[in-house]
Amino acid sequence: MNVAPSPAGRPEHPREVPLIVADDRAGLLKAREALGIGAGASVGGSALALVPTMGALHEGHRSLIRLARQRAAHVAVSVFVNPLQFGPNEDFSRYPRTFDADLEVCAAEEVDLVFAPSVEDMYLPDRQVGVSAGRMGSIVEGEFRPGHLDGMLTVVLKLFNLVQPDVAVFGQKDAQQLAMIRRMVADLNLPVSVVGAPTVREPDGLALSSRNRYLSPEDRVAGLALSRALHAGAGQRTPAEIRRAALAVLAAEPSLAVDYLVLVDPATFTEVGDGHTGEAVLAVAARVGSTRLIDNVTLTLR
Repeated sequence: MNVAPSPAGRPEHPREVPLIVADDRAGLLKAREALGIGAGASVGGSALALVPTMGALHEGHRSLIRLARQRAAHVAVSVFVNPLQFGPNEDFSRYPRTFDADLEVCAAEEVDLVFAPSVEDMYLPDRQVGVSAGRMGSIVEGEFRPGHLDGMLTVVLKLFNLVQPDVAVFGQKDAQQLAMIRRMVADLNLPVSVVGAPTVREPDGLALSSRNRYLSPEDRVAGLALSRALHAGAGQRTPAEIRRAALAVLAAEPSLAVDYLVLVDPATFTEVGDGHTGEAVLAVAARVGSTRLIDNVTLTLR
């Protein structure tokens, strides 16, 4: 367990306990003791909130941390690039790793604890048991990234077991991930309250992502078609009109390689029918150059 240095830009008022960095279960237990959180203890059900991340923190992550601060007395952020979420042809090796800058962000946001385990700390060499995302894990994102949602749920369950949060905060930008985590918590009776946070966008409308740094200026212009497509779909009334309007915007951008554009039930991620009323998620994924982008918006159909 280490104490991170105070970076420039951190609030000047002193903290009772400096930012703690832990990398294993023993460090987490010491951190809980230092923060005055007993094993499994909570105050009003909100002693500790966890914000799971893969690092390369940006303003979207800051918004999650701020929401977590509203929900709990203490905030933990995990920084772990999970290999189980990446397929053989995906960007695990080049995924941005900016740990020192991440610590500065966490200190500036008055995070209490950063959990930053190694792959060896998280997974045994002969790991055999994991979480299955079931049928829901094989559709939409799961269709294009086989095994991705299994790996995501496995690491989230491990983080819940290790950090023991009362609350966990996730971004709505990964809407299917959020839905799957809620389903896992319900199916496995996990004592964690899952909170979804609104997507944070850059001024031009592009959803914030650690992968945006990979975009060339030309790729970035093409990538804006995702948010434009969602906006066009959101202006329509029926499922058929919504899909048609959004697809027309995507088709007009030749640089996009679209994986999917779907209008789905927010709880199950199955496609909604023409007579659907109530909430639905309009979600899109596409490749721009070598970068894969995802985005979504929640609509209310009447």
